Amino acid sequence: MNVATTVQTSPGLEAFVGRSAGQGTALSAMGIPTRRVEAWRYTPLRAFADTVWAEAAALSDAQAQIVLAGLPLPEAGSRVVFANGRRVEALSSLSDSIVSTAAEAEDPLEDRFSAVLNAALVQDGLSVRVSAGTDAGMLALVSLTVGENISTHLRHRIVLEEGASLTLFDVNAGEGRYVTNPRLDIVVGKGARLTHVKLQQDSLTAGHLAIVAASVDGNGNYDSFTLNNGSELARHEVVAKLTTAHAQVHVNGIQIVDGSRLNDLTSMIHHAAPDCGSRQTVKTVLSESGQGVFQGKILVDRIAQKTDGYQMNQALLLSEKAQINSKPELEIYADDVKCSHGATVGALDDEQLFYLRSRGIPEAEARDILVRAFLLDALDLVTDETLRDLLQGSIRA
Repeated sequence: MNVATTVQTSPGLEAFVGRSAGQGTALSAMGIPTRRVEAWRYTPLRAFADTVWAEAAALSDAQAQIVLAGLPLPEAGSRVVFANGRRVEALSSLSDSIVSTAAEAEDPLEDRFSAVLNAALVQDGLSVRVSAGTDAGMLALVSLTVGENISTHLRHRIVLEEGASLTLFDVNAGEGRYVTNPRLDIVVGKGARLTHVKLQQDSLTAGHLAIVAASVDGNGNYDSFTLNNGSELARHEVVAKLTTAHAQVHVNGIQIVDGSRLNDLTSMIHHAAPDCGSRQTVKTVLSESGQGVFQGKILVDRIAQKTDGYQMNQALLLSEKAQINSKPELEIYADDVKCSHGATVGALDDEQLFYLRSRGIPEAEARDILVRAFLLDALDLVTDETLRDLLQGSIRA
């Protein structure tokens, strides 16, 4: 378990537990992870431990609209907006094909700090279901946070019944110094497909601790892509389980890290059935003193014969002070599998840069061209053209 042997008390931990209304026992026992906790050795949470995080005050509809207006959002489809942990009905609308449901408890993920923190301070998020055989189109789930030394802990749940499909655009943004700690539970039924594209562009003085728990049934597909493009410290964690034969999971992403920021993409893909496939491609661009983290694990049970798993992490360093920590991992108990993982780290190609400059392109623009070329393969993994264009615009910005 990812639990420290000696729990260190801190103002941050005491504030979280104090706000938990008696639900913080597990959080108090776990504590805020330090570098001694293997799963967090590259992502220290010192700032979280030293700050007294308060409950976020409600935002007015007008305040939420101002922040919302500056975000890249699709024009069509459903939209649900949360501001400081509360649903903004005036800015939200769901199509008839997406049915609101009561929240149900999923895997507690008791060994994962982000899940334990969310459970202690949980706020009702979006809980919906798409009926069997229904194509629900596009749903934009927007989480806005504005304030100083506050935290939010939304819990969302999306269930796709057999043969259903949905495209989810998951946007996180805000202003100020805060912590967002969302959890998203996903159930993909037999033959269903969920396309999950996430844009994380929270305030550059904020923290973002997100966790996704996905369960995928036979012939189902959970196709996810994350653009980490914000927060002083951000960790997007995916725990996915392929439960029945011929299920598919894709956990891809891009991280853009500058200044002294840190972005972390962590995953655990559990092949618990035969004839399933998983794909993971993560690219990170780091400049100045930016730090990137990739921790990806593929776990293959003995029953999961004919598994096809692939994992690749590539980093581009634009500064000598930038740093990437990459930890791809395979744990395989089956003997008839095709699994691979790898990592590459490099800088811009001097010859390519010289070629562009020799044709009159300024150095800054030439570097930008090469960086975008590096990211192109990963962006092409976003199958929805509208969302791919929105992400490209966010990267250029």
